[in-house]
Amino acid sequence: MYNISIIAGDGIGIEVMEAAEYLLDNLDLQFTFSYGDAGYECYQKNGVTLPEETVKKAKKSDAVLFGAITSTPGQPSPIINLRKELDTYANLRPIKSYKGVESLYDNIDMLIVRENTEGLYSQNEYEENEKIIAERVITRKASEKISEVAFKQCVELGKNRVTCIHKSNVLKITDGIFKESFYRVGERYPNIEKNDFYVDAAAMYMITQPQEYQVIVASNLFGDILSDEGAGLVGGLGLAPSGNIGDKHGLFEPVHGSAPDIAGKHIANPSSMILSVAMMLDYLKEFEISSNIKNAVETVLEKGECKTPDLGGNASTMEMTKAIVKEL
Repeated sequence: MYNISIIAGDGIGIEVMEAAEYLLDNLDLQFTFSYGDAGYECYQKNGVTLPEETVKKAKKSDAVLFGAITSTPGQPSPIINLRKELDTYANLRPIKSYKGVESLYDNIDMLIVRENTEGLYSQNEYEENEKIIAERVITRKASEKISEVAFKQCVELGKNRVTCIHKSNVLKITDGIFKESFYRVGERYPNIEKNDFYVDAAAMYMITQPQEYQVIVASNLFGDILSDEGAGLVGGLGLAPSGNIGDKHGLFEPVHGSAPDIAGKHIANPSSMILSVAMMLDYLKEFEISSNIKNAVETVLEKGECKTPDLGGNASTMEMTKAIVKEL
């Protein structure tokens, strides 16, 4: 029996979370759900974007499923704060091309490992002497921890190369520490190839030769931007899952936002949410069921008979969800 914390959020977050629950209800596993609020609608009701009660439920759960949130002007990001509360310091974002989906290349299979607690997303901004300052916090401890995750993921996935992304030619101290930590940790993995690129060059190579990437490790902002670029290579954010992993907690969410332009139309692609559920099941060591879910998504995409509008079809969110469940 697994206790899963459900935080649907706003917009299509609610719709894709319905798809996730439908999937979970049809698995040969036992779940209980606890529900929490977060996001813009939560702020309108409660005056906060992330209530303490939601955090408490998340901390008590075996894993957390998060939908999507709409930003609230002048308020901190609830998903960033929830990641910090759970100390899920590693953000894992697979980028994979699928048969049946139009993409620039048909042989992309990489993992972006993004540091989740520091960098410019530390949200330390202030005004001083007519200057607006945003602090970019990088520590050796966090840099070494995220590099360790990247190398371990490389081993677990059966890959043989990890690439560090930085801008140490300009950000000499902060990114210098990040790069230095990467190579120090890499010494413990002599059989894994190691290289590094400046982030601007890395962005270009992701377009021109993405097959060269296997596992990427990056600081918070760089990892966020590159993972969205990677999603654009393989069919869009509707196919981009993610997992936030720490030593005690796991938080899983689609990469896409709340998409207010299509919210309520029930046409959001559920694949990224369903693939995030698969990542959650990997975290819970339910590897066989996770693999079956991934295979079912691939089969539906390859058949091409039931796709949401973002993929060139006309299926609704639940129609595509049910097609995936049927393949299970």
